[in-house]
Amino acid sequence: MTGWFLKIGNQKGSSFTRMKACSKRCSSLLCFILLWMLVLPNLWITCSGSIQKNVLLPGFSASEMGYIDNNGIFLLSNGSVFGFGFVTSSVSESTSYLLAVVHLGSTTVVWTANANSPVSHSDSFEFDKDGNAYLQSAGSTVWTANVSGKGASMQLLDSGNLVVLGNDNSSPLWQSFNYPTNTLLSGQSFTEGMTLVSQSTRQNMSYTLQIKSGDMMLYAGFQNPQQYWSAWQDSQLIVNKNGDIYSASLNSTSWHFYDQSGSLLSQLLMPQQGVANTTFAAVLGGDGDGSIAFYMLQSGSGKTTLPKAIPQDSCDMPTQCKPYSICNSGTGCQCPSALGSFSNCDPGLISPCKSKEIFQLAQLDSGVGYVGTSFTSPVAKTNITGCKNSCMGNCSCIAMFFDQKSGNCFLFSQIGSLQQSGNETDFASFIKVSSSGSGRSGDGSGIHTVIIVVIIVGTLAVIGVLVYAGFFIYRRRRYPSFAQDEAGSSEDDGYLQTISGAPVRFTYRELQDATNNFSNKLGQGGFGSVYLGTLPDGSRIAVKKLESIGQGKKEFRSEVTIIGSIHHIHLVKLRGFCAEGSYRLLAYEYMANGSLERWIFRTKEADPLLDWDTRFNIALGAAKGLAYLHQDCESKIIHCDIKPENFLLDDNFLVKVSDFGLAKLMSREQSLVFTTMRGTRGYLAPEWITNYAISEKSDVYSYGMVLLEIISGRKNFDPVEGSEKAHFPSFAFKKLEEGDLSEIFDAKLKYSDKDERLEIAIKVALWCIQEDFYQRPSMSKVVQMLECVCDVPQPPVSSQIGYRLYANAFKSSSEEGMSSGMSDYNSEALLSAVRLSGPR
Repeated sequence: MTGWFLKIGNQKGSSFTRMKACSKRCSSLLCFILLWMLVLPNLWITCSGSIQKNVLLPGFSASEMGYIDNNGIFLLSNGSVFGFGFVTSSVSESTSYLLAVVHLGSTTVVWTANANSPVSHSDSFEFDKDGNAYLQSAGSTVWTANVSGKGASMQLLDSGNLVVLGNDNSSPLWQSFNYPTNTLLSGQSFTEGMTLVSQSTRQNMSYTLQIKSGDMMLYAGFQNPQQYWSAWQDSQLIVNKNGDIYSASLNSTSWHFYDQSGSLLSQLLMPQQGVANTTFAAVLGGDGDGSIAFYMLQSGSGKTTLPKAIPQDSCDMPTQCKPYSICNSGTGCQCPSALGSFSNCDPGLISPCKSKEIFQLAQLDSGVGYVGTSFTSPVAKTNITGCKNSCMGNCSCIAMFFDQKSGNCFLFSQIGSLQQSGNETDFASFIKVSSSGSGRSGDGSGIHTVIIVVIIVGTLAVIGVLVYAGFFIYRRRRYPSFAQDEAGSSEDDGYLQTISGAPVRFTYRELQDATNNFSNKLGQGGFGSVYLGTLPDGSRIAVKKLESIGQGKKEFRSEVTIIGSIHHIHLVKLRGFCAEGSYRLLAYEYMANGSLERWIFRTKEADPLLDWDTRFNIALGAAKGLAYLHQDCESKIIHCDIKPENFLLDDNFLVKVSDFGLAKLMSREQSLVFTTMRGTRGYLAPEWITNYAISEKSDVYSYGMVLLEIISGRKNFDPVEGSEKAHFPSFAFKKLEEGDLSEIFDAKLKYSDKDERLEIAIKVALWCIQEDFYQRPSMSKVVQMLECVCDVPQPPVSSQIGYRLYANAFKSSSEEGMSSGMSDYNSEALLSAVRLSGPR
């Protein structure tokens, strides 16, 4: 109860002062009653702010910030099937919000009030005392329900319909089903006069669905909208009788089309997959294109895509491929041979009417047509020469299509992707191009205008950034306690929101869907498991699910800030991350061939074997990646955990260094750093054990140990081998002195004494594992030596810790107890460091 009083005191200072004074001066029952009369209203305000409701009454107000604990949802349907509230406007944008109706079981947005005008977390939805419902942002009304102050209550039905009711509760004054956005739900009637509009999709194109002139039609949002689908022309429809379509309604078995009297005209059958408590949805642009996709929304199993789409053939959409490219059903997109000399298959005609250039018509491949010709009226019946003259005489015409069967001529001022028709003699198609072949138009004045605008906008942007940076620095210095107070439990989340240029931020549900509920496990590490996932665009990712709290958070923050800011062909790319509640996940690019260790340490005779050329390229690529971390980043990055498990291979065996969870950032002025982190035993440099300073030369030592394993195809320490070969680095030093390189090389590969790369690689490896870190080369020097840019001298015989350890660890039993071991090192610790190796 003390906490409540303190909180109320902060909110209502004067009330608390009066309570305190009263308690000092009065001890009577009257004073006690007065004190609680002041307290209870404040308690009600504090406790009731974020409670989700089933009915909204006039006087209600809500913001995303006020309902953040409920993911922004403040109104629930009676069965909690749908929710109404604030949701983020996109996957990558977590600071702007839409007021939306959401199917809670699948987190699918089915209706939005402000699709094109997102608001901030502090902007509010108001159902004011006069009965008006509206969304307000910075003092302006973004959206309103237009009920003229007659609203008595608001409810969200289990059908997904948001309604405003009057005093009689008989019929809605306003309902969201009458104002659809991009989604239609089962039971929702779509009638003439309504419009379904997709969100911006492929090529920043929007699409609309309308019923007019007795037909349902789809339009692409060109400057002059172009129709590309008609219900009456769709062969999927089962026709009951002819007539003018006035409305359409979706249910679990089909999409029904009715005339104005309510008689069934036709229907589009759905696959019989419906179950109880299922909502069906038709979404325009749901697959990122101009199609209508159909889904089942279920409370338990999320969203299921039905095998049905409009149009049936994806090439019947004008944006399935880039403009001027030919769409072939089932085989993809290709550039017409006539436009092959133009960059990106684009003749570049922006405004031919304003150009002083001379144009000509380039004929496209035989049988190439355009979907718009099925829904556009021809200019006239003529021959092909007359059609070409009509296009050349019309400056806005950029493409013409002549139907050689009917003699119809079609002219277009803007087109999307073309399509290959079934009959190669149907259409003769032409595209207007510059006679010079430059693909440019205009007299240059437009370009100058664009340059000036870019300069002005860029200058203003720089000034804005400087002003913001100055204000931020001033605020941090003027109010240092403010930043400290906000740290607390939200330190990690707040930190991640300020990362500049951070990778894509996924929600936990998105990564859960991508990994099929984390079902395909790729591996297990010290900080968590790694799962295979697939993003909506079809690309595969490896999702690392951090399961620990302490060091796991440190690794998460380190990897997001470091890997997300660097890019190199030999470094694994971080695609995105998730920081939602207690969840911490990282999404990396997927490396199909896994880690290096499974390719060089064969356990069975049938296991695949890497040839020497591939191994050498892997060693060189890994060295380049580490050299970039050490020298080419803004801050020096020490990996600290170099081992074969952290060298990943793609489809073409291109190596990439992974796992920067133990990386330590260093400033350029700082050459050495002490750290409490530890790498993997078996690859640790001697300074880890002797408590000497750690530097990038520690990575060089670990790389040298891995390089020896790449050359030999075996672990550097293997007690199964004979006593001479058990510690392989010592054996390699000896055989190099004797000039017997074949004993160092993998016995499973064919040895060639004419291949100079083998001797170079062995010498480089032995230079890297010198006990004295001052003698080890830098990784950039390693790259130069492997590329034969400079000579590789004979490495000195190092006083190898591993060799002395090996000699000490394998004394005969008769000598045990007679020696105190090594005087300058801890034998037990060293033996553990040399013998144990494996994934963390």
